[in-house]
Amino acid sequence: MHLSHVLSAAACLVSSALSTTHPSSGGSNHEGPDLNGKYWIYGEGIAASFIPYGASISNLVLKDKNGVPRDIVMGFDKASDYAADKAHPHLGGVPGRYANRIKNSTFEIEGVAYHITANENPTAEHPDGLDTLHGGKDGWDWRDFDVVSHTNNSITFSIVDPDGKEGFPGEVISYITYTVGDMTWDAKMVAIATTKKTPIMLSSHTYWNLDGFANDKTSTVFNHTFHLPYSGQRVAVDNILIPTGDILANAKGSVNDFWSAPKQIGQGFEDPEIHGNCGFNCTGYDNCWLVNRPAAHDWRADGAFVASLSSAWSGIKVDIYSDQDAFQMYSCGGQNGSFPLKAGQGVGRHHDAVSSRNVGDPQTTTTKKGSDRTVPKYGCVVMEVQDWIDGVNHPEWGRLGKQVFGPGGDPYVLQVSHRFTVG
Repeated sequence: MHLSHVLSAAACLVSSALSTTHPSSGGSNHEGPDLNGKYWIYGEGIAASFIPYGASISNLVLKDKNGVPRDIVMGFDKASDYAADKAHPHLGGVPGRYANRIKNSTFEIEGVAYHITANENPTAEHPDGLDTLHGGKDGWDWRDFDVVSHTNNSITFSIVDPDGKEGFPGEVISYITYTVGDMTWDAKMVAIATTKKTPIMLSSHTYWNLDGFANDKTSTVFNHTFHLPYSGQRVAVDNILIPTGDILANAKGSVNDFWSAPKQIGQGFEDPEIHGNCGFNCTGYDNCWLVNRPAAHDWRADGAFVASLSSAWSGIKVDIYSDQDAFQMYSCGGQNGSFPLKAGQGVGRHHDAVSSRNVGDPQTTTTKKGSDRTVPKYGCVVMEVQDWIDGVNHPEWGRLGKQVFGPGGDPYVLQVSHRFTVG
């Protein structure tokens, strides 16, 4: 099934949904962005759009078990809205040059201490924050990448991160390539330290809802089934999610046990242990699980996924394959109903007409049924392949060879494949 048919069906089924990104708008001829500033690529049974801001995925469309096209990632209808969003939830972009958190916004390389920009957990004594999250105040997913290649099924972005930016040592040049195939979305991220040794750890910070935010029985992802078959351990963190250095076992049947068997995300919320599981006064998940595989393991082999997410309502399942040794899952406890759905999202089985709102518009629009046109708390899930978080500050873990890179050495490489099935 060619994706032009998918997008055509979406335009017919849902008023205003995806019609502006139909191939006729110029998004499919790989000559540039469509009228909304998005670059579209197409595979068999799947279409995706990307924007230079953060090298971010903005739409991911496939048909559910009833043949209804679903856009299953959060984003804005227009590329220009991303930079205007002051909340900036790292929406579908590539956080860098170091994803996740760095304790005290400091690290050492060969005895030299570096102090980088703090941007999380501010206090009276530390108004900018106690730590650095996703590369600092002006991390990679706050910046525009260059588009260096765009074909019908692939797009490559690049960025040059200068020496001293956000306090990080040395220049880094990075290339991010996204490709879609037969119900697959793959990413390869390469980063080269050209002048000095520096920490590098990237990821994809995509917000997922496999029901396309259209489930007429629940607005949360509690119905989504999650599985981490290699993750019997996780990184221990303090109450602001900074690693303590300890590695914890995920006991069978415990709230963080997704390894012994698949289970619905909502099942964990029935366990008192879920309270405080993601930090002080936080209920839910924002945890880093380790991926413990045999040394000779082929990460690409069929059935060797590091994570799996599925929804019985839509019938959509994604198995995630990666060469990375850790996996972060965040259950969107920070969403508060203020983030708008895209025009093609939130349309249920009855295909209600929908309307959307612009960034900053205080009014929440509704479908004819009156359901909110926004993402509620726990209405999405973020799944990040990466290395052990804050490994640059824990040499005892033995991760420095995978997190610190210098000129003349091997580049940083991350590979991930999302393989979709519907049934």
